[in-house]
Amino acid sequence: MQRAEELVDHLADAGVEAVALAFTDPSSIVRVKCVPLSRYASAARSGVGLSTVFAVALSNDQFTSASGYVEGPSGDLRLVPDPDATVPLAAMPGWAWAPIDQYTQDGEVWGACPRSFLRRTVEALADDGLTVKAAFEFEFSLGRDDEDGHTTPAHRGPGYSDVVLVQHHDLALDLIRAYQAQGLDVQQFHPEYTDGQFEASVAPRDPMVAADLVGLMKQTTRAVAGRYGWRASFSPRTFGLVGNGLHLHLSVWDGDHNLLAGGEGPAGMDPRGAAFVAGIFDQLAAIVAVACPSPLSYRRLQPHHWSGATLCWGLENREAALRFITGMKGTEGHAANVEVKPVDATCNPYLAMGALLAAGLHGVRTGATLPPPTVEDPADLSGEEQRARRMRQLPASLPEAADEFASSSVLRAAMGDLLFETFLATRRGDHEQHADIDEEEMTRRFRWRF
Repeated sequence: MQRAEELVDHLADAGVEAVALAFTDPSSIVRVKCVPLSRYASAARSGVGLSTVFAVALSNDQFTSASGYVEGPSGDLRLVPDPDATVPLAAMPGWAWAPIDQYTQDGEVWGACPRSFLRRTVEALADDGLTVKAAFEFEFSLGRDDEDGHTTPAHRGPGYSDVVLVQHHDLALDLIRAYQAQGLDVQQFHPEYTDGQFEASVAPRDPMVAADLVGLMKQTTRAVAGRYGWRASFSPRTFGLVGNGLHLHLSVWDGDHNLLAGGEGPAGMDPRGAAFVAGIFDQLAAIVAVACPSPLSYRRLQPHHWSGATLCWGLENREAALRFITGMKGTEGHAANVEVKPVDATCNPYLAMGALLAAGLHGVRTGATLPPPTVEDPADLSGEEQRARRMRQLPASLPEAADEFASSSVLRAAMGDLLFETFLATRRGDHEQHADIDEEEMTRRFRWRF
């Protein structure tokens, strides 16, 4: 509590007058309840109220009651901000941003709290002497709806070009300034491949911090883009043929030793590092429901889109679901990591991160092994070669992904029945809400919701 009271003085000195208490629902809508700064310390002590029904929220603001765990109007939670993660918003002067944990009225951790699930998973890794460094790559699109009803992207390429940078250099610099001011530690920023698209990559952090930064990144990008008359979308499909991903880079450590380098295992991994990656490999078909949880996700998760639609792994293979990266010669000890490609920004980052780490930890504890790596385009391999590498296409629709998720005893054990069942209900509910909508209409509906 003292930390919260001290933070109020710091926030006041920074010009903060109100704090947005932010949480990400199962459909990855970032929702907020706001308090004046004078109420922040009280909120950090006893929280602010929220209906339990948000554990079964769908992407269109409807709710499903199919879980058997959360139904009807009764039930209340307390949203408690984390003072250590609360930051002033550089792009929204007068405001601060605070991710929250969810508690019951009895003061117990709410079993469907995504942030608490990730915390438990990180603690379980620590029990085995392991830590993880994590970083998301943020792809997003800028555009606007014109008076005639058409949507115009902020640029039409060329991809990665100086043409686009010159066109939007003021906006790009303002974005970088705001990201840096809020501690995102930008590593790269550039115009991306398709119309209206940009990408920002940030430095690896503790998994909780990395997940917290997703909501902060979205808020900042939207605020800066709005100053220039643009809207920001993190939807997996917006304009053109290439969608927005949220690729996640992971490395696993024992003290100062990166277990993805300096070993005698596949691609130079330590055996425990290889087992961690193998655990993710073994559960990835089920994790896709968490990492790519919207109906529109599967319009992006297609072969030959570098979206990781095929379950395989390989050194620097951008078509593989798990792209292994060693880093430049001499930097392997700190640079080696695995990029999980089938992730997009319709995911709840706490759930996606927690599911991947839980799978990796299960792999370490059970001694999971990787199949042979793939350097080719997976589509060029014979059926016999694909079987030898335990290769398959990842789920190609939300119902298929939900079924894979439902069958995972590993994810159920890690998440607990309440979180597992409520999340599963929302994925099936979201499919039902959008089952009869064509791709063009779904793209339009999702464009500005994410």
